[in-house]
Amino acid sequence: MLLKNIKDFTFNRRYMEDIKKQIEEIKLTLETWEHAYYVLDKPIVDDLVYDNKLKELKTLEEKYPEYITSDSPTQRVGGQVSEKFEKYNHKYPMLSLDNAFNQDDLYDFDKSIKKQLEKDNFSYFVEPKIDGLSISLIYEKGKFSKAVTRGNGLQGEDVTFNVKTIRSVPLRINDTSDYFEVRGEVFLSKKEFERINEERKLSNEDLFANPRNAAAGTIRQLNPTIVASRRLDVFLYYYLNRDKYTKHSESLSYISSLGFKVNDLGKHCKSIEDVIEHINYIENQRYNLQYEIDGAVVKVDEFKFYDKIGYTSKFPKWATAYKYPAEIKVTKLLNIFASVGRTGKITYNAILSPVSLAGTTVQAATLHNAEYIFNKKIKVGSNVKVKKAGDIIPEVLEVIEDELYNTLETYKKIEYCPACDSKLEIFNDEVDQYCINFNCERKIIKSLEHFVSRGAMNIDGMSIKIIEKLYANKIIKNVIDIYNFKKHKSKILELDNMGEKSFNNLLEAIEKSKTNDADKLLFGLGIRYVGSKTAKLLLERFKDVKNLLNATKEEIESIYEVGPKVAQSIIDWSSIQENVDLINELQIVGVNINFSKNQSNDNVNISKKSFVITGTLSKPRPYFVDLIESFGGKVISAISKKTDYLLAGEEAGSKLEKAKSLQVNIISEEDFFKMLEG
Repeated sequence: MLLKNIKDFTFNRRYMEDIKKQIEEIKLTLETWEHAYYVLDKPIVDDLVYDNKLKELKTLEEKYPEYITSDSPTQRVGGQVSEKFEKYNHKYPMLSLDNAFNQDDLYDFDKSIKKQLEKDNFSYFVEPKIDGLSISLIYEKGKFSKAVTRGNGLQGEDVTFNVKTIRSVPLRINDTSDYFEVRGEVFLSKKEFERINEERKLSNEDLFANPRNAAAGTIRQLNPTIVASRRLDVFLYYYLNRDKYTKHSESLSYISSLGFKVNDLGKHCKSIEDVIEHINYIENQRYNLQYEIDGAVVKVDEFKFYDKIGYTSKFPKWATAYKYPAEIKVTKLLNIFASVGRTGKITYNAILSPVSLAGTTVQAATLHNAEYIFNKKIKVGSNVKVKKAGDIIPEVLEVIEDELYNTLETYKKIEYCPACDSKLEIFNDEVDQYCINFNCERKIIKSLEHFVSRGAMNIDGMSIKIIEKLYANKIIKNVIDIYNFKKHKSKILELDNMGEKSFNNLLEAIEKSKTNDADKLLFGLGIRYVGSKTAKLLLERFKDVKNLLNATKEEIESIYEVGPKVAQSIIDWSSIQENVDLINELQIVGVNINFSKNQSNDNVNISKKSFVITGTLSKPRPYFVDLIESFGGKVISAISKKTDYLLAGEEAGSKLEKAKSLQVNIISEEDFFKMLEG
């Protein structure tokens, strides 16, 4: 009996050792694949292969939880939602950099260093200045331990769980030092920035002004799951354990060998002339890069000179940041026009003579409101300086007060709605003007367009042109009229381009929209500050629209991520009897006002299917990526035999030919939306 127990113990021990070894081997494989994909940008396996291997690891860890470690790829989004970020005192201060704005500043920087060293036997290292958020990563005995923001330089915030979601941050490294610290810049790629803003636009949320703001806002999100969805990235540029290496360039090679993402535009320079040449080279590449930069960083390469060159209380004297000037062009402001949105807000816009700016042709710019125009002294017909704010949004900087300018009339703000001619109002201390006419045609049309949009009630086929036509013919004047569509069949069939088939298709889409979950309806109502995500949060708590409209401000504010502005907006909306009547009428005609969200998109027939997207589609690529992923599908970059579908727009090119040769299913945009409807 004793011998049997010993044998059983030995077998179990060996079995568990084999399991542990298997888990470690899978982790190593996944780390290798992640490094190739997220750091080297050279994927070596298809997404499906990676997902299956990750699933295999999850299954083993669930069965043998004693082998789950913090450095496992399964633990990247394992943090809980936080109420706040803890403060952390930096072991070494995170100093900022002094700035240089022209070549003279760079020569002065060079002279200062030579004066300190009394010799010329030093060199420089030049690298792009990433427009993001400074971060410090700390590892203990080879394992990722902590991530901290710069803060005030002496004390930052612990954002470990958020940074852990960044795929290019290794969770373990082949350096088992007791303490290992490396610093860099968290950023958002231009592609991801566009994707996020497209998503926010569909959800009626405020857009991020530029990638830096988006990255900074994301890293301070209290929910790591939201951070993970934003797909942040990071470049590392400073290794603090300097005793191992004599030069900054050598230390970068070392941290790169450990799996950290290091920018490939960095270059060793022997003289200040070489520095200036490389700074100019980086600037010429600026608009071709997949990430935003706002300058270049110049550092003395040799570590041994750092202490002698010295520091100020704010920055090291051995480094400087050369700031690229924003590209500014002069063009003519041809006209100013005002438009009204669905909330009644008036936006002033400039029409510009076309000008090439930051890699794109700019023909228009927002002027925000009348106060902006007055403060800038903008006149129609004047020459103006234009730049892209954050290299994204066209902005009129200033007018050129030349001889022409003095002959032009001062612009006068409009006092009446450009659509309905109603007197405009300004609320409280706001500077924006509003049309408050409930019967304003343009407001109604824009509200109807929002109501039927994909993010809201998703009434397929009811375009803005059709809405305008139906409104002009007094068939649809408000939301409830959409659901009385059938009553006007004979009148509708008399309209241009509206035959029996078109009528039936629209009727079918309208009937189908009645079964939407209530968050789509709530978002479609266009209540100020209530985007699609907020609508879900609200109805997860109140279960149906009527319960929400009967709630108190305090009850609404008690919901996580719902603030006083949202709560007050809902109270204001529900205090209008016409709005309450609208909900009752919608319920009578059969529109669902209940929230059932245990719903899942897994039933849709694209769940777990892989897609490649190519060619020009009706909306930006991020729109389709988000849609596919929201229904459980995957978007991959390369065609293979295992690809389920190629979503092909116009001018599809080589991917279309490869899909044909591999007999991959090729679908159009129309086919794609039919699949979703299925």
